[in-house]
Amino acid sequence: MNPFVPHPRLRNGHVMTVFAWGRKRLAPKLPPVETRLFDVAADTRVSADCFWQPDRARFPALIVLHGLEGSSAAHYMTGIAEKAYAAGFNAVLLNQRNCGGTENLSPGLYHSGLTHDAIFVMNEICTRDGVDRVVVAGYSLGGNLALKLAGDFGTDAPRALRAVCAVSPILEISKCVHALERPLNIIYQWNFVKDLRARMRRKAALYPGAFPIERLPSVRTVRQFDEIFTAPYFKFKDAEDYYHRASAMRVVRRIRIPALIIAAQDDPFVPAAMFDDPALRENPCITTIMTRHGGHCGFIAHPAGEDDGYWAESSIVAFAKKHV
Repeated sequence: MNPFVPHPRLRNGHVMTVFAWGRKRLAPKLPPVETRLFDVAADTRVSADCFWQPDRARFPALIVLHGLEGSSAAHYMTGIAEKAYAAGFNAVLLNQRNCGGTENLSPGLYHSGLTHDAIFVMNEICTRDGVDRVVVAGYSLGGNLALKLAGDFGTDAPRALRAVCAVSPILEISKCVHALERPLNIIYQWNFVKDLRARMRRKAALYPGAFPIERLPSVRTVRQFDEIFTAPYFKFKDAEDYYHRASAMRVVRRIRIPALIIAAQDDPFVPAAMFDDPALRENPCITTIMTRHGGHCGFIAHPAGEDDGYWAESSIVAFAKKHV
């Protein structure tokens, strides 16, 4: 892995984050997409955009998990899919429940520690498609999921699961939500809340009476949303109980497969200090790369030749290739 040298105009964490967040990208080298539905529960389906190699069973798969209110269409999802496919991977871009316009596929919600769906998808592509080597990678909330998945498995990880990767993971959710509440981060808070409220209005239209939608106008923060909707739905005591139990930090000490974590000191709402936790530093299976710059899920370097500058994506693919 090459060291990260940020684009000279993107050395500020906020500038890097917002630039990456709003930038439109194309992935012209990807083959036609197969949008596939996975029946993860009796009443619940999730959707994934799959880019298969011509003989998929002969190639490993990279399952990619997006962040809060993202989707398979997020710029980093298609960007890493293109790189993974070029490196000889099947790329499976999984939408969390209700994300990517899939509110009609599930009566319920998703949360930051719900690893069940990613595990189900991994098992199905192994049994149905013959894939025998899988790496799971995630961004932000998806990064927390990838690490929690590996930690939950501990020494019992499936043989097919070769590694996990996480970019800007919210692995101590309460601290990240607290950082999000700083006045300087109001643009991120507003963007998340706007999308969360819009999704709940769509859910209410599909499932009348299922959620306390009358309380939606009072939601101004992610914490308030989780207190009113997420925590009660999943039977957590409250938002803090949800944050504690869903955080990957509870289980990272148990990870026994190769794990890569990429984070930045100037991330606006994922505090760098938590990556110094002994649970991470003392686990020899975990490689943590902490860069001075990079923002939240940014890590954009100056493009050079065929390298488009998205360093985290290239680093994940290199790590995944090493371990399959």
